[in-house]
Amino acid sequence: MANAEAIQVSSLPLPPAQYINLYTDENIRKNRAPKPPAPIQDSYTMFGSPFSNDDNIIRPLESQGFKRLYPQHFDRRKELKKLNHSLLVNFLDLIDLLVHYPDSPRRAEKIEDLSLLFVHIHHLLNEFRPHQARETLRVMMELQKRQRIETAQRFQNHLEKVREMVKNAFASLPDLTDADRLAGGLEPMDVGESGDLAGGRGEGCHPLDRLMCEIVDRM
Repeated sequence: MANAEAIQVSSLPLPPAQYINLYTDENIRKNRAPKPPAPIQDSYTMFGSPFSNDDNIIRPLESQGFKRLYPQHFDRRKELKKLNHSLLVNFLDLIDLLVHYPDSPRRAEKIEDLSLLFVHIHHLLNEFRPHQARETLRVMMELQKRQRIETAQRFQNHLEKVREMVKNAFASLPDLTDADRLAGGLEPMDVGESGDLAGGRGEGCHPLDRLMCEIVDRM
């Protein structure tokens, strides 16, 4: 009876569909969607282990119940090499015990030693996480800076090309004097108060305007 009434608590979170169904468009529009949980102020339990907000991101080994195998001030690279060497030696000792003395109580001791070495290696690697995060952010920002500089340079190159094309277009225009206009039967365009041509858009178009339009169409 006690087993039947026991409350089973899963260490894994519930399926996300149970949360997604609560945040439909209708629930959000009617303000019926659940509010986000309030920030935890003190301590909490995650996967069966207690945590506190005052704890460091990377907690010391002593606070986790492990014996420290290296001093407080050390070179992480050298200590990782030492731990890796100790790990290989202990593993070979364990294999030797399993071959010659499979029932020896030292087998459990070697397994505990290997577990402790793995914990220390994992802890030292985690201490590199802040440095890794800073380097990742630095590389990402340098990449964005380089991309923006390249984009600005391409834009500047296109701008120079457009300026050169416009300059060449103006240089290729013929210089017509008043005598040339009278000889060719050309009259100045009449522009109304609104800025529109007196004639239609197609008829009565000035040859210089038509030439400029053709140059722009070819650009």
